[in-house]
Amino acid sequence: MSRLSLLDSNFLMAENRETPMHVGGVHLYRYPKGVNKREFLSGLKEILLSGDDLRPPFNQRLSSNLLSRANLAFSWETDKDIDLEYHVRHSALPKPGRYRELFTLISRLHSTLLDRNRPLWEMHLIEGLANNQFATYLKIHHCAMDGIGAMHATQSMYSRSPEGRTDYSPLSRQSWEKYKRELLPERAAASITRQDIRTLSERITAQIGSGVNLAGALLKYGNVWIGGGRPLNVPWHSVPHAKISSSVSGSRRFVAQTWPYARIRAVGKALGGTLNDAVLAMCAGGLRRYLDQVGELPEKPLKAMVPLSLRVEGDLESANAVGFIVANLGTHLADPGERFETIQQSVQAGKKVYAGLSAGEAALFTQLTSSPIVLTTLLGLGELLPAYNLVISNVPGSRKAMYWNGALVEGVYPASIVLHGQALNITLVSYMDQLDFGIIACRRSLPHVQRLLDHLEESLQELEELAGVTAD
Repeated sequence: MSRLSLLDSNFLMAENRETPMHVGGVHLYRYPKGVNKREFLSGLKEILLSGDDLRPPFNQRLSSNLLSRANLAFSWETDKDIDLEYHVRHSALPKPGRYRELFTLISRLHSTLLDRNRPLWEMHLIEGLANNQFATYLKIHHCAMDGIGAMHATQSMYSRSPEGRTDYSPLSRQSWEKYKRELLPERAAASITRQDIRTLSERITAQIGSGVNLAGALLKYGNVWIGGGRPLNVPWHSVPHAKISSSVSGSRRFVAQTWPYARIRAVGKALGGTLNDAVLAMCAGGLRRYLDQVGELPEKPLKAMVPLSLRVEGDLESANAVGFIVANLGTHLADPGERFETIQQSVQAGKKVYAGLSAGEAALFTQLTSSPIVLTTLLGLGELLPAYNLVISNVPGSRKAMYWNGALVEGVYPASIVLHGQALNITLVSYMDQLDFGIIACRRSLPHVQRLLDHLEESLQELEELAGVTAD
């Protein structure tokens, strides 16, 4: 039995019907040439159901001890009676099998809580898509896996070659160990386990005698509250109330879109920034248009939580290893150049806070600055006291094509979490030569969030005009 860290436990403590705390991913595939589609999908399902030696966390459930039932402390225990027929599900879309029907299904699946009496995951195999495609949707609790961990989990399913074939479960220990050997060949002789990565409590203990850097980072945060520290932004400080900062229901709306990686990168480079700066500016412009159209654009700029990976190189086992900065999106500014500069300066200021911290200090700093968010969520104060307006997360994926038993992976679209006070989440994954955006929103708060996709394209075109670059 292994105890969950405080960071992992926070996702369980903050969960209720309105705020499910699972993350998901929708993968699109193209059938291999010449296959019988029904037989091919049946074969994939049989592979998914074949796992009799699943790897953590797919073989673990929450302990049923008293502290866990009281939502106070949580531990993992091995589930010796996993019902894979429950976790692996096969669905068919209604005709005509457009992305609209797929997104409707994902919206419904992402709205329901995972059963805490079972391992906290589901895998859905989805047929009926047009254009010779099918899809999967993997749903797993955030306490068990963060975005980068989920990317590793799904990439372990795949081969770099269209000729690659496996007959064992992609969720098995066998598949995971093979993936680690291929990804970390220099460490193939020494399997990476949780013992390789210190737990949060061990990190805290290691830092008790040397907290100078941590104290300095906290002072920088405190300085913002007394009028200094610009352009640094911190949670709760000068966060406007906006339509996307309302309370949420348990219903979700999922939409997705792909943009060329090179197109967005060219904008960032031409404007003297990074790809991520360009992504944030693209989102800022899209949100400004979206909120202005519905008469809900606040006078103050929107603030976005932007996750930072704190993963130690080679760490493939930690459930969550993530920090965050707060970015000023400059949505109050009509000029896209001023918005870009505002975003860039706030991101750089946030990164400087983490730059002086060790991995242990960074983890503890994240705990101290993010734990109040759990408290406001538990007390139902997220709408009244929003820590930020939304989350925008950029997760690195594979730059090479991937195949699942010959089926080309054509898109990787994440579906994340919304909370009271943050009714919108934009997460994107880099894959091959594209950036795949997955947008999740509360359906009641933002019923027409699909319009944001058009506004994102308009925003990118505006930035291209500013930067003097043209789309290929």
